[in-house]
Amino acid sequence: MNQSVIDLCASFLTLLTRVIDVDGTRMSRDSIYDQFVCRVWFTRAPLWALLVTSTYGILITAFERYFAVIHIMWYNVSVACSYYCISLLCDMTILR
Repeated sequence: MNQSVIDLCASFLTLLTRVIDVDGTRMSRDSIYDQFVCRVWFTRAPLWALLVTSTYGILITAFERYFAVIHIMWYNVSVACSYYCISLLCDMTILR
């Protein structure tokens, strides 16, 4: 997924958590909606998952650019090897 899409979803969920206020005093254990609200919305698990994903995406991009600039020879060999391994893996999964 693209970094900007992840950031857009995270900012949209942040806005929703601030705008939507759910009253948790009248919840029942029998309702699926109430279970969803209690387990997902109150914990803000999707928001935290998107924020962590965004942070790791930026971190991986920074390391990749660092190795591309500082360790040029190692980067060229490792990128070529990783492209070869990924393409070989994809070919093997398609041929099954």
